[in-house]
Amino acid sequence: MSTLKYFNMAYALTLVAVLHGIAFCVAGCWPFWDDPEPDHYDYVDSGSDTDTDMDIDTDWDTDCTQGTYTGDIEILDQYYLIALAGYTSISGNLIIEYPSCTDLSELICLTSVGGRLIISENDALTNLDGLSAITSIGEGLYISRNASLTNLNGLGALTSAYGISINDNPALTDLDGLNGLTSLVGSLGINNNASLTNLDGLSGITSGVEYLVIVNNDTLANLNGLSGITSVGVDMEINSNSSLTNLDGLSALTSVGVDMDIWNNDALMNLDGLSALTLTGGRLLINHNGALANLDGLVSLTSIGGGIYIQTNSALTNLDGLSSLTSVGGDLDIWNNDVLTNLDGLSALTSMGYDFWIEDNNLLPDCEVCDLLDQFTAGPTSITVLSNLDDTCTPVPADCPGPDAGVDGGP
Repeated sequence: MSTLKYFNMAYALTLVAVLHGIAFCVAGCWPFWDDPEPDHYDYVDSGSDTDTDMDIDTDWDTDCTQGTYTGDIEILDQYYLIALAGYTSISGNLIIEYPSCTDLSELICLTSVGGRLIISENDALTNLDGLSAITSIGEGLYISRNASLTNLNGLGALTSAYGISINDNPALTDLDGLNGLTSLVGSLGINNNASLTNLDGLSGITSGVEYLVIVNNDTLANLNGLSGITSVGVDMEINSNSSLTNLDGLSALTSVGVDMDIWNNDALMNLDGLSALTLTGGRLLINHNGALANLDGLVSLTSIGGGIYIQTNSALTNLDGLSSLTSVGGDLDIWNNDVLTNLDGLSALTSMGYDFWIEDNNLLPDCEVCDLLDQFTAGPTSITVLSNLDDTCTPVPADCPGPDAGVDGGP
């Protein structure tokens, strides 16, 4: 074989090796390019739930010199995480959904997220310490379904967010990492966190809450961390918190813009924490609170824009806490309260909008119902009175006010 042939073969082999090396780097080295954009690259699966077989340079940028990352980015594995090292801000959304991740140290330079910060489905993540420099989130903070997350202490520098949702984190015990938060505009939702015992980390929030939703937190004993909130712009729901005994943390609340629902809180004994509440623009629903004995905490409530629904509160004996209520814009529905004996607490109520419904209150005399109807100067449009305690007013007499056709059980 001639020297020229040997040379040509060696050149060809070298060229193949070089091209192979370039292809390998394109497939596996992209996170080290400037301004990474996962949407523009093929996702590389290492074939393992861990990163031990990945060829990753661990000397990532700690000098915080990368500036702003433009756009959205989703962290799915270690490649994406290291790609953000050194960036101080993200203009769009940051989604962290990396099941085997145990540490977010690569994000230590990050101070702001312009869009949403979503931390979800990170099964091995126990803390958020790598996010300790973040001071603001332009849109919402969503922390959900992180099986091992025990605290939010890594968010201690956060001062503002547009909505917070903390859902389905079974090991999370407190929200103390949010104690620097003073500005919130939008929704505040704390749902399905089985080990959460308090909301003290939210004590800096005083205004801007449009929706307040506290649902199904089994070990939550109080709402004391909400003591700075004076109004809820739209709806408030306190539902299925089986260890919640009081609402004292809402002592500064004066108004709810639309609906207020308090239901299925088995240990809730009173509503005293609502003593400053004067107005709900929509409905007031108090249902299925088995230990609730009275409504005394509603003593300042004068007007309900929608209906009032008091249903299936098995320990409720009276409605005296509603003594200041003068008008109800919608329905009046008092149903299935086993030990309710009188309606004296509604003595100031003179106006209502739609359906009057008093049913299945076993100890409530029908005469109490008739007396209440007698005091109305406006409304209702229909009347239903059924299965209360039979007395001298049973069936409801014809001279009870209201359309006779609407009085079920009347003459």
